Amino acid sequence: MILKSKRGLILILSSPSGAGKTTLAKKIELSDRNFKISVSYTTRTPRTNEVDGVDYNFVTIKKFQELASQDKFLEQAKVFGNYYATLKGPIEDNLAKGIDYLFDIDWQGTEQVKKIMPSDIVSVFILPPSIDDLESRLKKREEKNKELINQRMKMAKDEIKHWKDYKYIVVNKDVENCFEQITKIIKIERELRSTFNQIN
Repeated sequence: MILKSKRGLILILSSPSGAGKTTLAKKIELSDRNFKISVSYTTRTPRTNEVDGVDYNFVTIKKFQELASQDKFLEQAKVFGNYYATLKGPIEDNLAKGIDYLFDIDWQGTEQVKKIMPSDIVSVFILPPSIDDLESRLKKREEKNKELINQRMKMAKDEIKHWKDYKYIVVNKDVENCFEQITKIIKIERELRSTFNQIN
């Protein structure tokens, strides 16, 4: 039996590029029906096989700036020259209904969400087994684009410095084992919230 609190929680997964957070996010979504994955808004060009409204909400810079000026975003960040953000309204509405959210965002976005919804978030930082392992994964993914690999490695080293700002740390040596650890974290956090709500 899965215990649910009256209010939903926000599970934040952060990691350097290539450490497996997107794969883990999809596994959690498929295994736990109460989770909704937050679909970010972005100004970047869609990649092959990406679907608008499913992978991201692709918008122009003008539209993005318009939403930002109206204070519509819960968090936003600029990565590799492109803007990313999470729409605030749907998140607040669904949390109140007891629906949990899964955020795949970086440390900058995490800090912004912490300021607005500190009691709602469960933050998990996913580390690679080593820097060499991370570089190897990126080389397989990006193949011959050495410049992009170097950019991502530089950014990865900066992101890893922020692991101490997260409640939970998981090392992704094996996807299944990592997934199991995160599942246990979710169960613990739901039980804590359920108990707290009963007291209150």
